[in-house]
Parts: sequence; structure tokens; C-alpha cells
Amino acid sequence: MLRKVCKVFGLTGHVSPLQGITESFGAAIHALNTTQLTDGVIKRSKRMMLDTLGVGLLGTRTAVFKKALKYSQMFVSKERSSVWGKSEITLPPYYAAFVNGIAVHSMDFDDTWHPATHPSGAVLPALLALAESLHSQPSGLDLLLAFNVGIEVQGRLMRFSREAYNIPERFHPPSVVGVMGSAAASAKLLGLSPAQCSHALAIAASSAGAPLANAATQTKPLHIGNAARRGLEAAQLAQLGLEGNPAILDMDSGFGVYYKDYSPSAMADFTSSDFKWILEDQNVAVKRIPAHLGMHWVVDAALSARAKLENTVGNFDLSQIRQVTLRVPPSKYVDCPSPATEHQARHSFQFNACTALLDNRVTVSSYCEAHINRHALKELLSKVKVETPEGNQPSFDKMYCEVEVETHEGRSYVARCDTFYGHWRKPLSQEDLMEKFSVNASSVLCTEGVEGVIDVIRNIERVRESSILGSYLRMTSSQHRQLYRSRIL
Repeated sequence: MLRKVCKVFGLTGHVSPLQGITESFGAAIHALNTTQLTDGVIKRSKRMMLDTLGVGLLGTRTAVFKKALKYSQMFVSKERSSVWGKSEITLPPYYAAFVNGIAVHSMDFDDTWHPATHPSGAVLPALLALAESLHSQPSGLDLLLAFNVGIEVQGRLMRFSREAYNIPERFHPPSVVGVMGSAAASAKLLGLSPAQCSHALAIAASSAGAPLANAATQTKPLHIGNAARRGLEAAQLAQLGLEGNPAILDMDSGFGVYYKDYSPSAMADFTSSDFKWILEDQNVAVKRIPAHLGMHWVVDAALSARAKLENTVGNFDLSQIRQVTLRVPPSKYVDCPSPATEHQARHSFQFNACTALLDNRVTVSSYCEAHINRHALKELLSKVKVETPEGNQPSFDKMYCEVEVETHEGRSYVARCDTFYGHWRKPLSQEDLMEKFSVNASSVLCTEGVEGVIDVIRNIERVRESSILGSYLRMTSSQHRQLYRSRIL
């Protein structure tokens, strides 16, 4: 279905009944300004940015990142951008966005939104790579606005479909909406015209979509890396005059191909001082463990079940366990009874529940090869039964997980998690979010680098040159320490 597209005479922020949906998005991307950023949106987006940088820095230690970096170093250009956590390596901006995006999602440790996607990882790496390559350095406030524009576009697009509200079945969402968010954010930072912003979305749409079959593999993090890179490319191609279908969002054969029930709507009132950002009402989930979001429910339930057992019998003894029953929502790609790799383990209800029961915790090291191949873990996995009760919906907003541990003595210990700590209904405290960032970042950066990133993000709206962030993200040892604070405020 193609909706009429007409020329808009004058930019009022009010969508004409005849204005195209894609056209309205292009106009909104161009028109949104810093005065419309509310205190709530600024606070939440700062948390998202800090968490994204932390998990990205930690992700530079992974095998998939190292392979992507080795590949990307084959390419050269006059413009160079930072590789996070690498003091001596820079890359062409597209490839910096690519590898930094991969790092963010390499351990599935990045934020998750509702409807389901990982919103930040496709946007922030693209913006930071672009900012460093521009002759006129954007300010921190410019970066903050562009980031929120990229997040907002993703949120709007996901609301074009009820299918998007559930745990995905066909496409990995960041590969669909993430590349569009990256394109929108990059177009905003580049200062493109409304028409160019629309064309950036159209160009990006031709790089959208990755099959969910590649979840639980090393290829999944590439979905985020490609979204960051291809969105940035789309914006810069539009800047050079390349055009796409100006009604790409209006058409079932356009962006509608990614959804079974596509029902798009225009962005209205985008010049109003009362513009309502989706992030204002819908917060993100911040993960406490590096795994698929669904694993957080089953881990918390398993920990509670173990605590009940220990309160009764004194200790957790594997030999006493007859059966472990997991009651989870139906989702094939996170039902992995015998994971053989870290990526499969991050997408396995069974592995995460059993690890929590055995170790009384789940951490970054839980997904290493030695832990996955433990005899005790394999024995406990063999005792797991999975049930998918009717009414347990495959939605990150409505699902629950229940864990029941039965002993050979006939005793049963049951615990259920409806909302884990870190979910948007129960967000991490600022103290715990800062602790997560500091632990992750300090695995790569020196103390000065960690504190510098925190300081820049905390004061991002007052930072004169956003590229200062890249300097701290490369500060891996004290020999690279420099005095940047005089340039921050």
C-alpha cells in the first residue's frame, strides 16, 4: 500500500493529512532540537550511553571483536576514528562504527527496549565515529540530541507492528530498526535537510534485516555492527545526493516487509515544545549478566529457589536433585538444552538456570569454555525439564519464569520471577549502574580513562567537543594520560 506523498509548503511541525509518513520522519529528524530534550530523557539517555560504552569496552576482549578488528584493519582512508579500548589503533569511520558496534553486542550485555530491540548499540558507535571525522567538531549537546533522535526513530518504527512487541521470531530487531536509528542519528549530526533525512532512511532500509537463525552465534554481534556502519553510510550517501524511495516507510513493500501486520503512522507535532519522546515513558532494561534478556528472569528465579532449598536443608547438593523444571515463555531460539559455545550458553534458559543453581551466581566468567564443559553442569542439565505454560507470553513486558527444584526425598522448592532487577519496571540504581560500568571499563582502561568517560557523560550537555570522549576511550594505561578537563566545560 502506497500512501500519497506531496510537497510540504513550510515546516510547521504539524503533519498534513496528505503528507507522507517517510516525509514526516525526514522533517522531524531535521527539526527536532535541543530545547525539546527533557530532564527525564537526558537522564535516561546518559545512563544508556554510559552502559553502552562500558559493555563495549569489555567486548573488545572477545574473539568476535578481535576477528572483526583484524578484518577492518585492511581498509584505509584519510578520516580516522577511535577504536574503543585501543590506544594505538584507528580505523576509517565506517569500520570504527562497525567494530565498536560489534564490541557492544559481543556478549549480549547491552540494553534492551520495549518493543524488543537493543537501541543504543547501533546508534552511539556510529555517532562517535562520525563526530571524530568531522572538520567542525559537534558539541556534547549535539551528540546527545542526535543520540535521542536515533533512539526515537527506532521506538516509532517498532510501534508500527504488534508483532514487534513479542520476543522476535524471524528477524533480529536491531538489524531492522537499528540501522534506521543509526541513519537518523547520523543525518541529524550531519545537519541534513528534511529530504536528505528521508533519503537516508530509504538508503538504510536496503541494509536492514538479519535472520534470527544467526542468534547464538558469532554472527549475531555483527547485526549491531552492521546497523551502526550501514546507517552512517546511508546518511553520508544522502548528504552526497544519493536518493532512495521517498515513501519507504509508507509501503508494505518498503519497510513493511519486515512485519506481518505493518501499520505505519506519521511523526506529528515534532516542532512543539511539548514533543513527547518515547524514552520519557518507556525506559530501557539494563542487564546485570551478559546474556539474552530472557535469561535474567530464569536466573533470578533459580537463585530464589536455591535459597529456599538451602534455608531448609542447609546446602545445595547436586546428588539430591531429582529434577529441575523451568516454566518459561515459548521461544525456540532461547531453548538450548545442551549449549556447546558461549553464544549458545547466553541464549539458553537451561544453562543459565543450572549455572545459578550450581554456583549461586552468574557472572561474565560463567560463559567461558571451562564452565560450560563442567561435569557437574552437564549432570544438572540432564535433569532439566522445560514447560511453556499457556498464558506465559513471549513478551519482555509480560513474561515470567518459574523454577522448581525437586529432590529425591520428595521435597519441592519453587520460585517465580515476574520482574528482575534491571528491568524497566525495576531499573538499576545509579550506584549499581556506575558499578557495572566501572567494572567493565576498568578491564580495558586505566583509572584516568574510566573516570574521564564518567565525567564526560555526566556533563555531556556542557562538553564543547564531543570527540573528547574518544580520547578517554583510548586511555588504556597511565602513559596515555592527558589533561583534558580544561576542554570539557
